[in-house]
Amino acid sequence: MSRYDLSDFEWRVIKPLLPNKPRGVPRVDDRRVMNGIFWVLRSGAPWRDLPERYGPRTTCYNRFVRWRKAGVWDRLMGAITSAHDGDIQMIDSTSVRAHQQAATAKKGGQITVSVDRAAGSRRKSTSLSMRKGFPSGSA
Repeated sequence: MSRYDLSDFEWRVIKPLLPNKPRGVPRVDDRRVMNGIFWVLRSGAPWRDLPERYGPRTTCYNRFVRWRKAGVWDRLMGAITSAHDGDIQMIDSTSVRAHQQAATAKKGGQITVSVDRAAGSRRKSTSLSMRKGFPSGSA
């Protein structure tokens, strides 16, 4: 079991909510495909780098897109959060960022603000030739 794979508990909650068409070609194992989708989403890797243990990457991608359009992912997330009684917390790294030197900061240090308070009133795109008292380049 990979670290991105669904637990048995999560799979039992999700399995009854998946779309199921009894007609046509038998589907590839849903749990394997979902684990592949989660691997791509959580690792940030492109679909072409999906490990072979999850099946064909086109199957995983097509099912992800089809289920997104059909609203299946919204139903699945609702079922998982209600099954965990609200004990799930998710943090996106794009909203929580630390400065690159935040981990090495000294404890008890003083925080300094590096914003020039008067900078907001200055013009930022004035060319040098437009400044007052600057000699013109033409003779």
